[in-house]
Amino acid sequence: MASSIVFTGLHLFKSKKSIKLKTSTRFSDSRQQLSPNSVKCCSTTTTATTEEDTTRRVTVKNGNDSLDICRVLNGMWQTSGGWGRIDRDDAVEAMLRHADAVKWETKTGHNAIRKSNPIQIQCVITEDNRNSIVKNRNDSLEICKVVNGMWQTSGGWGRIDRNNAVDAMLRYADAGLTTFDMADICNPIIAFCKSMSYFEMSVRLSLYGPAEDLYGIFINRVRRERPPEYLDKVRGLTKWVPPPVKMTSSYVRESINVSRKRMDVPSLDMLQFHWWDYSNPGYLDALKHLTDLKEEGKIRTVALTNFDTERLQIILENGIPVVSNQVQHSIVDMRPQQKMAELCQLTGVKLITYGTVMGGLLSEKFLDTNIAIPFSGPPLNTPSLQKYKRMVDAWGGWSLFQTLLQTLNKVASKHGVSIPTVAVTYILDQPAVAGSMIGVRLGLSEHILDSNAIFSLVLDEEDVNSIQEVSERGKDLLGVIGDCGDEYRRA
Repeated sequence: MASSIVFTGLHLFKSKKSIKLKTSTRFSDSRQQLSPNSVKCCSTTTTATTEEDTTRRVTVKNGNDSLDICRVLNGMWQTSGGWGRIDRDDAVEAMLRHADAVKWETKTGHNAIRKSNPIQIQCVITEDNRNSIVKNRNDSLEICKVVNGMWQTSGGWGRIDRNNAVDAMLRYADAGLTTFDMADICNPIIAFCKSMSYFEMSVRLSLYGPAEDLYGIFINRVRRERPPEYLDKVRGLTKWVPPPVKMTSSYVRESINVSRKRMDVPSLDMLQFHWWDYSNPGYLDALKHLTDLKEEGKIRTVALTNFDTERLQIILENGIPVVSNQVQHSIVDMRPQQKMAELCQLTGVKLITYGTVMGGLLSEKFLDTNIAIPFSGPPLNTPSLQKYKRMVDAWGGWSLFQTLLQTLNKVASKHGVSIPTVAVTYILDQPAVAGSMIGVRLGLSEHILDSNAIFSLVLDEEDVNSIQEVSERGKDLLGVIGDCGDEYRRA
């Protein structure tokens, strides 16, 4: 039976009506399906109105010559002007929208044929599981659930080449990983540290290095090289970590303007605020000034980082519309689920987590190793590995950690994914969690495939129970360390 090909004429940009397609999308599970706003393309199967279902594509061939094409071709005969004046730039943008939607081929020339009874096709799009929304009152921001953490751009994980780093950021964004987390450069904070834990925190934050500047270069590349709808998907989350000085309106405004300039944006997508000393109530003044800047359009959403449950409640009671709190959270460190998550569920505030793969400790690299024996295992040669090794020691030690890795490896093998993919998925499934960060060594190494595998992984009850059982064997870190962020405030 001969296969038919249908041409549909395009009023490029003159008509904003979307072409209706009815598709059945081939994914391993529904979590990978795309939202109406997505610009990602996928391989699909078209259900025709005829009795027999036919595939979307067909191959035309003769002898050794062949070409694979879409059965519905975009006929461009209407670009002559007889159907309305065509603007060249607008027309090309419209072609991109068609291609982004379903990868349709284009037919040119005066012999393009208009069928009198084309197959009617309708597009069915389901909820996008890649993204989540953080919101408070009228403030909201859609972010990717897997956030690219840029603290590794400082050089402590390897020398970063600026051009290679920006190229890598584009590859992550092209793969659908469109949310980047960074911070202002915080070296001046060290002068205000009062204990080793303060110093540790300042070092962590200064490790973001030139992240905001890199984002500024990246976002300009996006503006020049990608379509407008692509730009709408990109998010830059930054932090402000001021010294404990008087928080005047002018001081807060000047500080935020520095980040806006570095990131080259008129409005910061999210400003995450950290405060060193709770005994100094200036954090409420700072947050009120940040809220004023939000009302002026300089900031889209106000958020927190490393605040504890008690202070989060005080902030909310003072009418500050924070949308999220960024906290340390992993299978080893489940503190956020003991107090913080309950308040978040009551108020709608979301959690964005870091340390979820513990700097790389939660990976195959450290499975079946004994780092107590010199040179017998991978070196702990980054600030993150050293920090999270101390968390392992506080939780239950290396032997129990190996039991956890073995359990995660069993789950990962069952699903055909990696240990970090399982570790992040487990935390994303926890109450109140909107996103989890994975550090990116831009231009040095990439884990795009592992990150995207998170969206299709569904942990079953057996998986969850086995992981939870090992996690609960460790010590209660809330009692050992304190609430979220206390590890940076206790001597």
